[in-house]
Amino acid sequence: MVQILSFDQLGLTQELLKAIVDQGYTEPTPIQAKVIPPIIEGRDIMGSAETGTGKTAGFTLPMLYRLQPHANSSTSPAKHPTRALILAPTRELATQIYGSVREYGKYLQLRCTVIYGGVNIDTQIKELQAGVEILVATPGRLLDHIDQRNINLSKIEMIILDEADRMLDMGFLPDIKRILALLPPERQSLIFSATFNDEIRKLADKLLKEPLLIEVAKRNAINESIAHVVHLVSIKHKFDLLLQLLKQADSNPILIFVRTKQGVDYLVKQLLRSEILVSAIHGDKNQQQRTQALSDFKEGKMKALVATDIAARGLDIENLNCVINFELPGSPEDYIHRIGRTGRAGCKGNAISLVSSSEKELLINIEKLLGTKLEIKETPGFEVEETGNNQSSNLPAQSFTRRKERQPQSNSYPKKRKIAPTIDPIFTQPYVPPVIVDKTNTIEEGIAPRVFKTSKKVIPALFAPPINQKLK
Repeated sequence: MVQILSFDQLGLTQELLKAIVDQGYTEPTPIQAKVIPPIIEGRDIMGSAETGTGKTAGFTLPMLYRLQPHANSSTSPAKHPTRALILAPTRELATQIYGSVREYGKYLQLRCTVIYGGVNIDTQIKELQAGVEILVATPGRLLDHIDQRNINLSKIEMIILDEADRMLDMGFLPDIKRILALLPPERQSLIFSATFNDEIRKLADKLLKEPLLIEVAKRNAINESIAHVVHLVSIKHKFDLLLQLLKQADSNPILIFVRTKQGVDYLVKQLLRSEILVSAIHGDKNQQQRTQALSDFKEGKMKALVATDIAARGLDIENLNCVINFELPGSPEDYIHRIGRTGRAGCKGNAISLVSSSEKELLINIEKLLGTKLEIKETPGFEVEETGNNQSSNLPAQSFTRRKERQPQSNSYPKKRKIAPTIDPIFTQPYVPPVIVDKTNTIEEGIAPRVFKTSKKVIPALFAPPINQKLK
């Protein structure tokens, strides 16, 4: 096989080559060199590569090549039908792909837009009605537009699923199947992901026709330019160790991962109290908040960015040389995507994980997936306590926030003692008429008093069943 040393050897057009030069690239990455030629030929592809190796450009460039004959300057929407659809699991990844299409296709008269949830749908409707050849979308918002008949997919020539395993993990499989049913049968289909599992292969069997499997590295491989360090630390000392690591990093930005949205918010509050400038990204943040947080982090206004696994895919941050796992992810595959935010484009990166005794099983699963042991490092003053008195080390694996909620509240008020309600006998005892005595004759006169017998019928109490009680 001929070794490809430049983009000129891939058969791309001059407009695309000029855009590549503008981005400062001269040589294709291994995944780009392997996937671009067969995609140009029209083959279906299953592509897998390490995170951060240029996978997005690997399908963006040949897609633009195949659509270039349809480029035109007409203002009529009928001249710009949707011909390529790219599905992504998150807003961040969809935005990154959209940016890549715009950068490499800036010399082509092809229209592109991106649609996702969390923003006003009216602006997206106007862009779709104007006509776009390339549509980048998340599955949920795409179905919203389909239900409102804002888009026509009958002209689709190419469908691309990026990070397909993540979409399945997020429960998008029914949505994907519904979308695929609306596409024409004669089309080119591509599946790309940093990892492949059995579910993805089942989907590929139904979606792809005689696909070409391209794996640049072994399955679930990690970038060799990333140095991995594991700090064994007790839960109660995690935050203090994190502060120390942040201070040692000087001015270098750091991306911090936490398992839950509540854990992100709590950690951000703690860091702000420690005078650490930090922002947050998670699923409860709207798109404007997420975009602003990411922008501030990229511009160096924030020392750190705290995020859930929603930021583990799609974030492309230049000069990010450190990622810290404050909590290990529940899925070992997510560890690969988390650390893939650093060590990108051939740069060196560092992946630091703070692991408590309750997370050791998660660490073992990650090492099994990677097929290697990660370096263990103990920092003086933050060693894990192995004695039985260390309650924190015996906690089950759970979110940072839930551990906080279990702590006793010093300012909590004592519980009020329950007082038994007072029972008024008028409402609980049956009514019995009293015995009437004729006082006209007295005992002193030697005549026994006459007693008038009353009815034996008992009138029940007002609100309660009768209670047997001896009458005095």
